[in-house]
Amino acid sequence: MLLDTASLYFRAYFGVPESLKAPDGTPVNAVRGLLDFIDRLVKDHRPDDLVACMDADWRPAWRVELIPSYKAHRVAEARPAGPDTEEVPDTLSPQVPIIEAVLDALGIARVGVAEYEADDVIGTFTARATGPVDIVTGDRDLYQLVDDARGVRVLYPVKGVGTLLLTDEAVLREKYGVDGRGYADLATLRGDPSDGLPGVPGVGEKTAAKLLAEFGDLPGVLAAVEDPKARLTPTQRRRLTEALPYLEVAPKVVKVADDVPLPPVPTALPHTARDPEMVEALASRWGLGGSLQRLLTTLRS
Repeated sequence: MLLDTASLYFRAYFGVPESLKAPDGTPVNAVRGLLDFIDRLVKDHRPDDLVACMDADWRPAWRVELIPSYKAHRVAEARPAGPDTEEVPDTLSPQVPIIEAVLDALGIARVGVAEYEADDVIGTFTARATGPVDIVTGDRDLYQLVDDARGVRVLYPVKGVGTLLLTDEAVLREKYGVDGRGYADLATLRGDPSDGLPGVPGVGEKTAAKLLAEFGDLPGVLAAVEDPKARLTPTQRRRLTEALPYLEVAPKVVKVADDVPLPPVPTALPHTARDPEMVEALASRWGLGGSLQRLLTTLRS
């Protein structure tokens, strides 16, 4: 089981009341919400391995170099010479180091790799997996990894942490008209304003799905643009032709990397805390109470 950790703690932050606070008044709603989420996932799915995948670089320079607008609207004002900083709620940022410390003390593998997003870490773990993989994320970008033949599916939270949409190829075909392999091509054509990806102007989700159904994949669509006999409307041909500079670079930006240099980490789900004293200290310091205790009980069971 691979967790898109930032996606999940963002959801926890907005889904759990900020009135949950540490003894010193620091909000810990994202911390406790994420622990409750992990507890529920372990109870319901009993994974053999569990990895909390992290954004070591939420806006990698190599993606920005190809498409400068990539996630540009999420950049907070930073020091003139400093790196891009993701704009997050003021009371969420202080909770992230607490989340990391708790995961480390529990012994739950936590992996982030410089110059890569959590999606890329997930993509690489998935590519290397020899058995079924459940990816837990609120980010549709990872639908491109769904693969029935390999047992790769996405568990997508639709309501809080208790209701998950189990997304396999049948769900993707019904909703988007493509399978996992086709989803990245669909996303490239359609674009994604939340990631600063413009897409092809005038080509929405339905048109993108129809083009892929007609021509097979994005290279097939691009070949059709060059073929005067291909069944494209004049408007479609014009729009795709005008978008060629974008379409030449976008696939590398949209595609989740599968060759990230992962560090050697033990990924087995722990049954006891790696550092019980640190767990106890963190529970006391941050008032993690029942959330942490429930997860410890679940891990031992």
